[in-house]
Amino acid sequence: MATQKLSSLLQHASIDDHDELLQSANAALAKSKSDVQAQHAKVVALVKLDRYDDCLRVFEEGGDALKTRAALEYAYALYKTGQLDAAIDIVSKITNSRGARHLEAQASYRAEKFRRTAEIYEDLTKDQSALDNEDNDLRINAWAADAQLQWKGYPEFVRHNRPTRDDLEAFETVYNAACLSIAKGEFGQGEVLLKRAKELCRTSEDLTPEDRDAELLPISVQQLYVLIRQEKSEEAESVLQEISVKDIPELSTKKIAENNVTLIRDTAANPFVLYKALHETPESTGNDRLFDFQNNIINGNFNAADLLVHKYDGIIRSTSKARAQAPYPSTESGINLLSVFNAAALARGETGTKALKAILPALERRPKDIGLVLTAAQLYVSTGNTTAAIATLEKSLHLLEESISEQDREVRFNPGLLGVLVCLYKLEGRKVQIRIELGKAAAYWRTQADAPSSLLRAAAASLLYSSDHSDLVTASEIFTDLYQKNSTDRFASAGYVASQATLDYDKVATHVDRLPAVADLVSGIDVSALEAAGVSPSSATTAAAAATIASARKRSAADKQGRVTKRVRKSRLPKDYDPSKTADPERWLPLRDRSSYRPRGRKGKQRAAERTQGGAVTDKTEEANASASQQRNQPGGGGGGGASKKNKKKGKR
Repeated sequence: MATQKLSSLLQHASIDDHDELLQSANAALAKSKSDVQAQHAKVVALVKLDRYDDCLRVFEEGGDALKTRAALEYAYALYKTGQLDAAIDIVSKITNSRGARHLEAQASYRAEKFRRTAEIYEDLTKDQSALDNEDNDLRINAWAADAQLQWKGYPEFVRHNRPTRDDLEAFETVYNAACLSIAKGEFGQGEVLLKRAKELCRTSEDLTPEDRDAELLPISVQQLYVLIRQEKSEEAESVLQEISVKDIPELSTKKIAENNVTLIRDTAANPFVLYKALHETPESTGNDRLFDFQNNIINGNFNAADLLVHKYDGIIRSTSKARAQAPYPSTESGINLLSVFNAAALARGETGTKALKAILPALERRPKDIGLVLTAAQLYVSTGNTTAAIATLEKSLHLLEESISEQDREVRFNPGLLGVLVCLYKLEGRKVQIRIELGKAAAYWRTQADAPSSLLRAAAASLLYSSDHSDLVTASEIFTDLYQKNSTDRFASAGYVASQATLDYDKVATHVDRLPAVADLVSGIDVSALEAAGVSPSSATTAAAAATIASARKRSAADKQGRVTKRVRKSRLPKDYDPSKTADPERWLPLRDRSSYRPRGRKGKQRAAERTQGGAVTDKTEEANASASQQRNQPGGGGGGGASKKNKKKGKR
């Protein structure tokens, strides 16, 4: 009877009677705890009432039968309570349900699996027959996923470039497009789009005044960030007046707002005020937590404030504890930032050589700590010792390469880490080492399923300049793979032709004509604008300028016939200089080597006689040399003792 009443109630239920539905479900369960339909109705009511923890308790009491029957509701409750991986695992197994695909995309987005998120939204968009009223929502969410991909460091997977006319009709899409521009570093474009988003939000007829104010707050917070980055202080102050931090409901947005507002205010003059203001921001947890790139920036500001107030020991303890719980080694920016701040605390405000002396013992204990290694390399570079920076980096990479751990090898050939090493090699002109490193990296990544295309492109381009036939073959294979994946890529097409031309020209003979002509590539370039912007002038202009300078420096025919007299500044001339007198040609020789030198005294004449090699010899010279030889051959002679003590007369001392 209770089940029949519940079924009847479900048929006539509306969005406003969730409490009544919950009461009816509880009444049914009081009579029969194993009533799966009543349990299902209860979890739906709890989800509608945002009581997700209570909903999960019902699922645990209902067991596998309820979890199977209401899998979508179960996954949604897990998603709302921050258990993202569990939610994704459940919802990914639900087939033939667009709702499940939407939930998987949302959970993947919060779990920062943005590539999977973008793939799901792209698949949902392809099914035009099932779009109904989802078109606008899919467009908004796809732009959000692309913005996060750009922030995360995967620009090659971004599907959107510039917003279309349809994208500019909704303030949510415009806001996400602005976020993508900001992630690319295009702050001017981002500022324009944010102003457009605020205008659309203010004039929207679908929002209540309360909803409008709630939507404007995150836009203003983002706009404040853009103005700070552009150093537009006056405009930032005006935007600051629109932000009421205490009215922001989301803790993540509130934390970002507090951070930006604190930084724009004049708190830098007193680091203790800055420290207090930053640490007053609330912590965001659960499903409302910050993304990794946001959390890294916020934590970096906190640690920087700690350094300013000399909390060195506290930073050493906290960063060491956090590092001990993190994977080692790692290329995650958040983990390596902990090592950077740990090194800064160990240095205790010192820089250069003194800072190196403080952190090198820590590097000896943790040679695979990438953040610490890069910090030491940076300090070496700042002191002008690029060779030591290279040696430090090479030592750690060698240890990673010898390891049997797959994680270590993945860190060893990380594109960013290799980029640092290649840049250091370029500073010292080590072209062979660059080619070797890129070749080894390409050999490793070609065996992996998810190889970074940017690294493969750089490696293939470098190997083209090698004289080793095996390197040319490797370059050819890489460019062939890149060309087959994307035949419209000009770089891949040109590399494919260049690499195959030295091995088998007939294979690419038909592809040569498809390459764009050089004249077409440079036809739209304004040389004058480039020169005005600071780009070095063209080779022809440089050659003309060099010829002009060379001709100006050439001597005339009259000058070539005689010796050119060099003008000497008066400050270089001696005080008693007389231009009418001829300077002594032997003035640069030591005094004893001049022809006018005459030694004084017996010992001076004797030493002069001994230095007659190559000079004129007279009878007196030979007699002096013979006398000196006899004196050296007398017993007791020589040495510093003088004459024999036997012949020395006694007397007063």
